[in-house]
Amino acid sequence: MEFFDTHTHMYLEQFDADRAACMERAEAAGVKRVALPNIDLESISRVRAFAAKYPERTVAMMGLHPCSTGADWEAVLEKIREELDAFDYRAVGEIGIDLYHDRTFESEQKEAFRRQIGWAKERGLPIVIHARDSFREICEVLDDTADERLTGVFHCFTGTAEDARKALSYPGFFIGIGGVATFKNGGLDKTLAETGINRVVLETDAPYLAPTPFRGKRNETAYTRLVAEKLAEITGLPLAEVARITTANAEKLFKLHGH
Repeated sequence: MEFFDTHTHMYLEQFDADRAACMERAEAAGVKRVALPNIDLESISRVRAFAAKYPERTVAMMGLHPCSTGADWEAVLEKIREELDAFDYRAVGEIGIDLYHDRTFESEQKEAFRRQIGWAKERGLPIVIHARDSFREICEVLDDTADERLTGVFHCFTGTAEDARKALSYPGFFIGIGGVATFKNGGLDKTLAETGINRVVLETDAPYLAPTPFRGKRNETAYTRLVAEKLAEITGLPLAEVARITTANAEKLFKLHGH
């Protein structure tokens, strides 16, 4: 049984003390592969170092996180674009729109999102979307830009069944399900009971959003298995089947193994 954590920030300083042990625990839990989303210019060297240390177990991505999109966004984005072509990145991410904390740079976030979508289409890479309090705005951009070249994932999906239908109305897109699925009033059980998991990938978003019973503590990649167990419970599928479907979806998303 193999799991794939499609979104983990295990390169961050929260793991500096025990990163190797975390990877061993992930291996023991059946998590064979992890995907690493970039955040800003500072995180690039960390993503690269982690990917270089575990080349067989990592998928690296490159993008500018919406919360890192500020007044100097164009200069930063230019450096991100140069980096995208300088290493074996398998996705453009983590990109999107975040209107949760601050709407100051809303228009800049939208423009940065559009530009990075353009890069993904040019290079045949999927996009990894960060959407927080911005699902409608994200879809407005996608309605403008999505074509047969664009694939991707709605990372940390927490929406309703109606939102899921909208997200999955874009061909080649998946929804990323993490620890929120295990929260008592997260609401994802109802959504997933309706949508099923044929276009779901697993993720942790470690060190954030740890699943129950570790809620509020540091999340780690090994906990991907707890998310899978919850999906098995919600859908009535055997855990091995959840693992098979979601891992195949992740491999398809990142175009691995000749998918």
